[in-house]
Amino acid sequence: MGKVSLDELKSCELCEWRCGVNRLQGELGVCMLEGPKVASTMLHPAPPQSFTVFMAGCNFRCLNCQNWSIAHVPEQKVSLRGKIHPKVLAGEAVNKLNSKRGKYMGADRIFFSGGSPTPSLPYIEMVVEEAREIDKKLKINYDTNGFLTEKSLDRVLDFASSITFDIKAFDDRIHRELTGAPVQPVLRNARTVAEKALEKLWEFRYLLIPGVNEKDVEPLSSFLYEIDEEIQLNFLAFRSNFVLEDHPGVKRKALDRAVTIAENTGLKNVSWSGSPSLFEESEKEDIRDIRKRKGCIDPQRDCGKCERMLECPVKKYDPGCKR
Repeated sequence: MGKVSLDELKSCELCEWRCGVNRLQGELGVCMLEGPKVASTMLHPAPPQSFTVFMAGCNFRCLNCQNWSIAHVPEQKVSLRGKIHPKVLAGEAVNKLNSKRGKYMGADRIFFSGGSPTPSLPYIEMVVEEAREIDKKLKINYDTNGFLTEKSLDRVLDFASSITFDIKAFDDRIHRELTGAPVQPVLRNARTVAEKALEKLWEFRYLLIPGVNEKDVEPLSSFLYEIDEEIQLNFLAFRSNFVLEDHPGVKRKALDRAVTIAENTGLKNVSWSGSPSLFEESEKEDIRDIRKRKGCIDPQRDCGKCERMLECPVKKYDPGCKR
């Protein structure tokens, strides 16, 4: 892994926004995060069972964010664990994994998630380095939205034992509407992982949102099939959340249909997970109208170029307070 330092945050280019800002001096890029901060930690039973470290901040501004209070720090005023020395966090992680509860759960790795862990990549590398001083064979999972630079992805592949990779949409317009970011770097990195490190891919995850990204199932599945028919693809059940708090959740038959479509392209390892909606489907509003009504006015939804980047209504949105 080599010598790791937070000094690269003085001109941060960890993700594809390549903001180049000095985060250590308080300059803010798209993630609006200064130094790395730990949001929370826990033994987590979801596969892969792990000691999960949720890092604060994210380089996306997803309308459907499940962990919105973590992802949109510092705009969201939530309680964080904050700055933890890498050696302290590494020791805690290994102890939790070796605890009676950790062993009973079958937890066998540290799982870095968020938000997105990418704005905190150097810190994560420090934690991994310290943890492997304690246990050289310790497994690491990296959870990504795919919006890393090629150099950052190489670094992740160097230390990660497994990767969970979220793809929000295949069509660029839909991806921008959901995340505020272009899809090309995500698909480039998905291809790299699938072609060069398929043994490390736990699965690609695709949150199925009714009336939004369902039509992308076939082209995405075909894209993955052309790389390798054995790729793991898991459709996640969308539930009403964050800016899409009034958008209907996905039904079981839509998830089953997505699996069938993916399998018909030739993919062999397709599944779905989560809790489908049990309610009658309500009328679906176009997501462009939703985000405009709730304050996002950029017609291209390109967060890196938006004149309101540092005053983003999405990052400030509180689903507990209707607007």
